[in-house]
Amino acid sequence: MGAEGPSVREAEGGAPRGRGAAAAVRDYLEAILVAVILALFAKAFVVEAFQIPSASMEETLLVGDHVLVDKFVYGAHRGPWGRLLPYADVARGDVVVFRSPEEPGRDFVKRAVALGGETVRVEAKRLLVDGTEPAEPWASHRDPAVLTGPGVPETLRGRDAFGPLRVPAGTFFAMGDNRDDSRDSRFWGPAPLDGVKGRAVLVYWSYDAGGASFTGRGAGVRRLLDTALYFFERSRWRRSFRAVR
Repeated sequence: MGAEGPSVREAEGGAPRGRGAAAAVRDYLEAILVAVILALFAKAFVVEAFQIPSASMEETLLVGDHVLVDKFVYGAHRGPWGRLLPYADVARGDVVVFRSPEEPGRDFVKRAVALGGETVRVEAKRLLVDGTEPAEPWASHRDPAVLTGPGVPETLRGRDAFGPLRVPAGTFFAMGDNRDDSRDSRFWGPAPLDGVKGRAVLVYWSYDAGGASFTGRGAGVRRLLDTALYFFERSRWRRSFRAVR
């Protein structure tokens, strides 16, 4: 008998089983790679999630709020794209995420209260910009004491009495909404605009850890387990999808 002809699969133009499996694996890997690249691009240039670690922005943002930050809005908007895309400059009243002027490896979330060229002053807790007290429905003062004079501790000087200071060009003056418990431009000066990462726009989830603190070896795993155990009980569902203003 003569040699057998090609298999039915080969005769019909199908790929051998081994090659088909390899191609499928390659397709999956390519899809995953594209998804990762798109996610990294979005995180770098479009939107990024941040968690609020301190009470400096209460009641606007609470400890445990998870917020989405628009990283696109403050993009470099000179050139032909400036008229086509919805770019904007940092504006007074924006809730801004930026690199700490003291520790560039840390990110801060504060409100821009004065811009370059404006003069800022704090008198007995009252914020004045160019001599006028702006409307600030978000500002909170929880400590009734007004700390002024030479007897104020070094760590609290500037909290209730500051300036006047003319904000330099290329910077903005940042303050936390919780004015009596916020380390901000009153203590470390105006923040450079080139350190701005974006504008906080939405609380997508909020979790009250109940004061739980995890440090030392395995802290990340213990924190993850704690969140899994109490996820439904401690989530602040009413804060979900709340716009940041």
